[in-house]
Amino acid sequence: MDVIATEEATELIRERGGRLYVWIQRPRCCGSVAYLGTATEPARGREFRSVDVDGFVLAIDARMSRLPDELHVDVRGWRRRRPVAFWDAAPGWSSPVEASRSHNSDGRERG
Repeated sequence: MDVIATEEATELIRERGGRLYVWIQRPRCCGSVAYLGTATEPARGREFRSVDVDGFVLAIDARMSRLPDELHVDVRGWRRRRPVAFWDAAPGWSSPVEASRSHNSDGRERG
């Protein structure tokens, strides 16, 4: 898996401890829609495997058996900046699909 992170994302992750945690987040409704949850602190109740990437450590949910070819990391928000992740795993899409929500360390989505 190639990790493509913007310079801004790398700096933000470093400022917040140097680790980005990524996991699949499935809403309780709406069928099979899934998102990538991201946080700079580990989500409770999840185990992660770590991968060193250029400038930070990417911690991926150990339950993610299939990884995308590319994982893009960027920053969203202007009042509350947060790292987000995109992936290329959606079949039939030729460009990365944004599939990220930012979460608190307990796994709940931030408002």
